[in-house]
Amino acid sequence: MARRNRKPLVPGTRNALDAFKGQVMARQGYKVDPDDPNSVKYEVAKEQGVPLHKGYNGNLSAEEAGKVCGPIGGNMVKEMIRMAQEQLQKK
Repeated sequence: MARRNRKPLVPGTRNALDAFKGQVMARQGYKVDPDDPNSVKYEVAKEQGVPLHKGYNGNLSAEEAGKVCGPIGGNMVKEMIRMAQEQLQKK
């Protein structure tokens, strides 16, 4: 099975999205490396008992991947909704 190439919809936003991920997860109490905010997924995986490591992880089940990505993506979405609601209230 080919690896997915996940690219942001808006070109050039990858660094900003990674930084946002780091900010959100730091507020959730995770230790985030400012030089590599994407590495927070390894801390989440360890906390969830998922054997995630750098490199190929094709042996992970969808359930295991969801245990790692769900908290990260879910917290990012919650924060984006909060920010949007705040902007609407200012109008």
